[in-house]
Amino acid sequence: MKNLEDYVRNINDFPKEGIIFRDVTSVIQDKAGLKLAVDSMQNLLKDLDFDIVVAPESRGFIFGMPIAYNLNKGFVPVRKKGKLPCETISQDYDLEYGSATLQMHLDSIKPNDKVVIIDDLLATGGTIEAIIKMVERLGGQVVRICTLIELVDLKARDRLKNYSIVSCVKYKGE
Repeated sequence: MKNLEDYVRNINDFPKEGIIFRDVTSVIQDKAGLKLAVDSMQNLLKDLDFDIVVAPESRGFIFGMPIAYNLNKGFVPVRKKGKLPCETISQDYDLEYGSATLQMHLDSIKPNDKVVIIDDLLATGGTIEAIIKMVERLGGQVVRICTLIELVDLKARDRLKNYSIVSCVKYKGE
């Protein structure tokens, strides 16, 4: 039986020289890889009391939606600015080469909702931090951050030290 690491495709020198890009498309295009990924992430939430799954587009949706469905939880999409049709809350965040804005519907999180954030990859933690800020502004409580892959040398755990973080696969390096 394969491990999750066996499904992750490593692409050298992308997006720039010296970087090893950890590609999850090779995980999800294989039915056994996709099942293993979703089941592995879901197991990291076993016995956790929470109300709703929040995930950013686009790869966070891939894992967040089936987990929310399997666990009978609601799902809240976090999108890039201008993609949601109703009234939104926004949060700017920094990227390696600039900045961006994430949004979620203003009515998506209720006060005291216990939230799990799911994404494919935890690198610097900027995207997750932006989501946390929006969830907390709406009165929700982030009870766990769950990712398929974590790039430990980028030290997102330092940035997000007040939150419970679980990852299925951890890689050293960028």
